[in-house]
Amino acid sequence: MVAEVKLDSNRVVADRVVTTVCSYCGVGCNLELHVKDDFIFKVTSPFDSPVNHGNLCVKGRFGYDYIYHPKRVTTPLVRRYLLEGKPKPEGREQVFAVSTTGNLISNSLISNDWDWVETDWDTALNITADKLVEIYKRDGSDAMAVYCCAKATNEDNYLLQKMWRTLFRTNNVDHCTRLCHAGSVVALQKAIGSSAMSNTASQVIQNDVFIVTGSNTGENHPIIALQMKEAVQKYGAKMIVIDPRRIDLVDFAEMWLPLKVGTNVPVFSAMAHVIVKEGLVNNDFVAKRTEGFQDFVESLEKFTPEYAEELSGVPAEDIRKAARMYATAKNGAIYWGMGISQLSHGTASAMALIHLAFLTGHIGRDGTGLNPLRGQNNVQGASDMGAMPFHYPGYMRVDNEANAQQWEQTWNIEPGGLSRKLGLTTTEILGHAHAGAGGVRALYIMGENPMMSEPNLNETRKHMTHLEFLVAQDLFINESGAFADVFLPATSFAEKDGTFTNTDRRVQRVRTAHAPRGLARPDWKILLDLASRLEVRIGRGASRTSKWDYESPEEILREMASVNKDYAGVTYERIEKVGLIYPVPDLNHPGTPTLFTETFPSGRGKFHVLDYVPVMEEADDEYPFILTTGRLLEHWHGGTMTRNSALNEAYPEARVEMHPADAEMHGITNNMPVRVTSRRGEIVLRATVTEKTSVGVVFIPWHFAEAAANLLTNDALDPQALIPEFKACAVQVFPAREEELAHPEVEVRRGRY
Repeated sequence: MVAEVKLDSNRVVADRVVTTVCSYCGVGCNLELHVKDDFIFKVTSPFDSPVNHGNLCVKGRFGYDYIYHPKRVTTPLVRRYLLEGKPKPEGREQVFAVSTTGNLISNSLISNDWDWVETDWDTALNITADKLVEIYKRDGSDAMAVYCCAKATNEDNYLLQKMWRTLFRTNNVDHCTRLCHAGSVVALQKAIGSSAMSNTASQVIQNDVFIVTGSNTGENHPIIALQMKEAVQKYGAKMIVIDPRRIDLVDFAEMWLPLKVGTNVPVFSAMAHVIVKEGLVNNDFVAKRTEGFQDFVESLEKFTPEYAEELSGVPAEDIRKAARMYATAKNGAIYWGMGISQLSHGTASAMALIHLAFLTGHIGRDGTGLNPLRGQNNVQGASDMGAMPFHYPGYMRVDNEANAQQWEQTWNIEPGGLSRKLGLTTTEILGHAHAGAGGVRALYIMGENPMMSEPNLNETRKHMTHLEFLVAQDLFINESGAFADVFLPATSFAEKDGTFTNTDRRVQRVRTAHAPRGLARPDWKILLDLASRLEVRIGRGASRTSKWDYESPEEILREMASVNKDYAGVTYERIEKVGLIYPVPDLNHPGTPTLFTETFPSGRGKFHVLDYVPVMEEADDEYPFILTTGRLLEHWHGGTMTRNSALNEAYPEARVEMHPADAEMHGITNNMPVRVTSRRGEIVLRATVTEKTSVGVVFIPWHFAEAAANLLTNDALDPQALIPEFKACAVQVFPAREEELAHPEVEVRRGRY
């Protein structure tokens, strides 16, 4: 239940109105928080905002009340066995054991030693520091790993990756970008040497043709979807939607290509085939700005529209028409989401899109570009800050000697002190949770929830039980925090200062609206307090002490920007009213909305020869449907925030979308309980019979712990990006009984589970 509020927002006069940035998707909408008596009672948005022009989606407008939810943890918690100095009890899997239908196992199975005990910050941080250093000194750097957070600020993420690299000398640092756009990042890095959007979302009104693919933009990035609709209705742009589902943008599109899940490469390559064969190539651009063209053209021979139709189900003539529209546009652009990247061939899917821009020259100008729409509010910023196992801040490779030396100097580390070894990714860290050589023994999680976001959650649960020590730093005890030994209560976006970087590369201010609830602390302050304790215990010596006495988040950002030149000209003063779009190379630079106007970071853009690789698990007689997963307008990520908000009342339970033809064949009606099974698990939830999905494809959102879609998903990885194949696995759907439905709320209490 959400905390009861009796304020009439139309009559209450605010004590103050605080301008900040939304904490949900990557659009980065500007918010005005109306505060009365240290309580946010209304949210509006300034009409002069360059990002959202006063528009807000339901999450931005109403999704802030999780801040006041009674289940929010605002006092440090430590397990009783740690406070009493006892050995860790056996049977850790019982801490948050759930059946495959999501039902909690009886609390009586859990030892009293696993009780949470409220404590003070000194006790919680001293225990945390003692255990981390004990494991580090015993087992070395490989035993330490950390999950940074795409919902936290740039400053928070910079500090956390710095802590693990300088104190524990490991690059086992990652965050949820590995689970969303890693395929896009790798493809863009290989092709052009950069991984961010090349243009801004607002430039869509300058497009005359644009492609939207693998993105349910209306629900995942609602304000960008509004701009896309405006481009069509007001400015006459033509939109091409390429997606297995009939998303709402289809109603505004010139064309819809409903391809079979996982056939992105043949469809996009067939479009490239048409562009080459019909002489629609921008030869001047290709000659001056790319390489590898001839080998690429030869590789296209088999990707005829007819071949693509056979694999994808998209009519060959529609592929030809879409290719011609995009190629002959004055300003063509491509916008894509995780339907491209979350596949075992996600890198190849994104690369096939990049090829289309290279062939036509639709990049490097306003109103064009390659534009991956980033999922979380600060996933772009967290990546920029070095919250990844292969890169320091600024995408500087950790295995490059010059890069390592530069950061050693900045962080006051002895020469050779930083590890040059590539770290483990998010999808590898828990798989290495075991005793012995190379095993991860200690994991620190800031704001992430792998027990909802990882694929094949039954395996994830086993890995979580193999950790020796787990720290969770968050607002709520979510499905992952339930495994923690120590819980450190952090503040929400409205209770701290810092910056977020949105999907446009726009760096914007985040501001404190009121004091933290209870004893909760901003993430950056928690990390500084912990780092100073770790450094003393590790004992590196006063002559080599990293800086852990920052006075403000701005001071943290300036240290990062002293090396990461993309942020060199970003100061809090300069972004006081309007953010800056990086690269901002100096204090007088206005920002760079459009990238690659003359060259690419890698010099020339690189074509790559691609082949079609099917999804790792195709439908068969035993499992005749393909499951694809995604998000809903009303909810966010693992549900830690929105399911503790009034938004949960708008969409309170998990649903599986199923096409009417499939439903009729299997005796399933709308609202009927059904059991969805895969080779890895099963869940029970209600069916929504709808033509929004295609025949043979079912869709499940992944926000609901009681019917977690990722109990079903395949943990097969893209070999290049190491991103899981969330978007395709084989499942079966059967009618179920009403009593088999899991309770709509998984109760996670602050005492015992």
